[in-house]
Amino acid sequence: MANIGIFVGTMYGNALLVAEEAEAILNEQGHSARVFEDPQLSDWQPYQDGYALVVTSTTGQGDLPDSIVPLYQGIHDKLGHQPGLRYGVIALGDSTYSHFCGGGKKFDQLLQEQGAQRIGDVLMIDASEDPEPETISSPWVEQWGALLK
Repeated sequence: MANIGIFVGTMYGNALLVAEEAEAILNEQGHSARVFEDPQLSDWQPYQDGYALVVTSTTGQGDLPDSIVPLYQGIHDKLGHQPGLRYGVIALGDSTYSHFCGGGKKFDQLLQEQGAQRIGDVLMIDASEDPEPETISSPWVEQWGALLK
């Protein structure tokens, strides 16, 4: 089974709730998953040739929450190419804003540019339609976990 790092960017706790639920589901499936609430580049590096799940909300003009910006910048500035990485993204946002799920999309774009392989589609959760995001994310995580080796 897979060793999975779950990297969280949250403002009000919803992304952390989704990440903790994902951790429980993946561990129940027999994987070894671990949540990083204020992730740093040193947390990411052990998973570069493995699996990462990014769970992030969106702030302001489609930006990442402060808690995950250091990780994003570290990956952008120091890693470059990550062809061994397989990953998923759960993006939380609100469709009443023009940059819906921009934080998750931004992270996905960076990893695509670095040659990482995304498993499945980016899950975009709309806070204006789904006030309890884990009801949307949990079935997706179950399917995502089943795709891992």
